[in-house]
Amino acid sequence: MSYIPRLQEKYQKEVVPALMKQFNYKSVMQVPRLVKIVVNQGLGDAIADKRLIDIGIDEMTQITGQKAVATRSKKDISNFKLRRNMPVGVRVTLRGPRMYEFLDRLISVAIPRIRDFRGISDKGFDGRGNFSFGVSEQIIFPEINIDKVVKIMGMDITFVTTAQTDAEAHALLKEFGFPFKNEK
Repeated sequence: MSYIPRLQEKYQKEVVPALMKQFNYKSVMQVPRLVKIVVNQGLGDAIADKRLIDIGIDEMTQITGQKAVATRSKKDISNFKLRRNMPVGVRVTLRGPRMYEFLDRLISVAIPRIRDFRGISDKGFDGRGNFSFGVSEQIIFPEINIDKVVKIMGMDITFVTTAQTDAEAHALLKEFGFPFKNEK
């Protein structure tokens, strides 16, 4: 028998029945699911210091457990000393078991380590059932050794779902245990 991540099992056994009841779906196939998680880190300072891209790739690979790739600029901008195809960031797209493992570590370990944490704002929905939010420091992840950090850098995390509305996507992430702020 192969390994199934904890949150993937939770999705099948708890989240699907809860969402079917909440939204009165007729079929299990109507229940929204998580398609992918995209982790992106913009490294604008890499224009001056080329080794920041290599450091960013190493850190992102440690955090996600999947090899990161450098993102490159699409056009020349002379005011920023930027040329086409210069590396300006790092990104990883997670799917399948790695996605559920990353989500589990994000919810249970990394987010609680954020300083002065009071919940994540639910203003990051895009109207089509996808959710994005930013993390200001990469050191909240336990995989990163704080003593070896050259520069504190933030990252954007995007959850792509099959939900048709923001309410469905919000309910899906809430069932996974995502710590949204309590709206009053």
